[in-house]
Amino acid sequence: MDFGQAAALVAAGAFLMLVIVLAVPILRLRHTVDAATKMITDLNEQTSPLLSDVNVTVRNVNTALEQVQTSLDGVNLQLAKVDTMTSHAQNVTANVANLATVVSAAAANPLVKVAAFGFGVRRAASARRHAENEREVRDTIKQQRRAAKRANRNSGGRGAGEQA
Repeated sequence: MDFGQAAALVAAGAFLMLVIVLAVPILRLRHTVDAATKMITDLNEQTSPLLSDVNVTVRNVNTALEQVQTSLDGVNLQLAKVDTMTSHAQNVTANVANLATVVSAAAANPLVKVAAFGFGVRRAASARRHAENEREVRDTIKQQRRAAKRANRNSGGRGAGEQA
């Protein structure tokens, strides 16, 4: 055996030792890969029903969202009608306010004239009553003076405090 063959034999032995040393982790790695494969298979088996349930739930949510959208469309349509009615009511209110202003102005002018006329009549009647009362008082005073003068003449020129 020459030196080249011995070196090859040593190299072969070293390679065999390397293979044996690496075989243990490779076998353990194989067990790990098998366990991971089994776990992935189990996970796949368990997620399939979950995914089908999720698909059913998503379909139900989509159906509910379509119903909500339909309801919102109806609500928006009703709100548009309410807006129209509100604007019409606002127009009617403005028209009634304008009409009330016109009627008030039309009725107020004659009412002011009637009130002024009534005030004038009351004032004239009050002034006339006052003038009549003054005239009666003057007449009464005149009559008392005349009566006093007659009494003085009849008594012969004596004073009112003197008697015959």
